[in-house]
Amino acid sequence: MSKSTEVKGKDKEVIKKLESVGKTILTQIDSGKEPAIELPVRTLGNIYFDKKSKTIKLGDKTSQRQFLNVAHARKFMQTALVASEIKKIIGEQATTSIRDLYYALKHTIAGTTENTFEEQSESDPIIEDIESSLDLLREELHLAASSKGVIVGTMKVKDGKDTIDLTKMGSGGWGIPSNVEPERIQIKDLDADYVLFIEKDAVWKRFNEDQFWKKNKCIIMTGRGQPSRAERRLVQRLNKEFKLPVYALMDADPWGMYIYSVIKQGSISLSYSEEKLATPDTKYIGLTVQDVDTFKIPKEVTIKLNALDVKRLNEMKKYDWFKTKEWQKEFDLMKQRAIKLELEALSKKGIRFITQTYLPEKIKTKDFLP
Repeated sequence: MSKSTEVKGKDKEVIKKLESVGKTILTQIDSGKEPAIELPVRTLGNIYFDKKSKTIKLGDKTSQRQFLNVAHARKFMQTALVASEIKKIIGEQATTSIRDLYYALKHTIAGTTENTFEEQSESDPIIEDIESSLDLLREELHLAASSKGVIVGTMKVKDGKDTIDLTKMGSGGWGIPSNVEPERIQIKDLDADYVLFIEKDAVWKRFNEDQFWKKNKCIIMTGRGQPSRAERRLVQRLNKEFKLPVYALMDADPWGMYIYSVIKQGSISLSYSEEKLATPDTKYIGLTVQDVDTFKIPKEVTIKLNALDVKRLNEMKKYDWFKTKEWQKEFDLMKQRAIKLELEALSKKGIRFITQTYLPEKIKTKDFLP
């Protein structure tokens, strides 16, 4: 391997983990045993809310993927192919998308009419199997996930050879890359008291235009709806590495509140990675149904709950992480009044009401939901 592709640091550790999978299979073959790969069971029955870490976690149930089992043989082959290709990509110090990985591995098996993969829906779960079994993020496997978030504030980041000043990103902010691991993105010259995570891009733009981040000494970011892994990982880094409190600003509806819970506790689908993605210290700063009275929000800008909202609300009331008295009170009030609100509804009280009055007052009085 040339110096330009020399593997160091975290990449070296990841390759060792991948090689351990191959070595285990070879040892099994040499000893006359059936080759098998042990994997965590990624079903609802093996997912739980860990009260100690305050994150959604994968349990300790495992299953075996056996080469000589007709039902497992194809997936066994696919697992070995994906692990081998990822090792090759890391060795070349390259990064690829999960779509590229699928095409790189898709071919007809010699002497047959069978393809290694028919659809990307076959390769994606294999990546998740490798992530969960080796306790790695796909970003650590040099696989790029989608990212759509933006961020601005008094902070610099070193991205490769470039140092980027986030105070000079204009109206669009800095587009958060798919991989924000410390080996890729170094955070420098941070001067902020907290992180404000805003659900909606349009509302984030209001905060950026009003230079809320500058006047209130904070970092503002958005995932433009449901945040991707990159935004969630960056929030966690800012919280863990720099001890910054995190406040979430969402619509007062079941969907916005669920997005908050994903940032805070994690998601069921990514339960195997949540200790590296979730930020349990996150506080919900708004919007709430209670704010209608507190801030005298006109009732004509509220929206009637629909049947799907009510169904989602009833589901969320049962989640362990929403069983605090504060959240149960908010959910009950939402059902009682049968209303929800969008953040933009605050514009009824003035275009800058949200940045000049609502948020500053919420922070000053520490009017948060846990």
